[in-house]
Amino acid sequence: MAVEISRYTEADLPALTEIWNEVVRDGVAFPQLNEMSVDEAAEFFAAQDYTAVARVDGQVLGLYILHPNNVGRCGHQANASYAVASAARGKGVGEALVRHSLETGAQLGYKLLIFNAVVASNTHAIRLYERLGFVRIGQVPNGFLMKDGSWNDTILFYHTL
Repeated sequence: MAVEISRYTEADLPALTEIWNEVVRDGVAFPQLNEMSVDEAAEFFAAQDYTAVARVDGQVLGLYILHPNNVGRCGHQANASYAVASAARGKGVGEALVRHSLETGAQLGYKLLIFNAVVASNTHAIRLYERLGFVRIGQVPNGFLMKDGSWNDTILFYHTL
């Protein structure tokens, strides 16, 4: 499956919003509690250093956002979030997004890509990050409130760009 990744356009907003909101609704990976409207998503995605869209055969199947993880003397650190439509998960879209974000982060002048809170039960993402050379920094006990009200640990990772 050939995944094409590029900067999003306004025409992509409805699909990106739905994919993002699907992950929020799942309640097991993103910290956000509330879904976004297309107007809110337009503002949110525009505020990122880079918002990417992943397409397969012209169909939008995923996205990532890339932005600073910190400011000032730590401003060389980027952070990213990834969302893949549930129907496309496990088919390489997420890996293509992560690889593209590493390249884009370097092009934007970042030196590190840092993940602050990968939910420990997100084993597919953890395996992907480790396979792509991300380094596990540590684990925060009970760092994430799951949708069902239980707590899960979060894992911190970084990758040199």
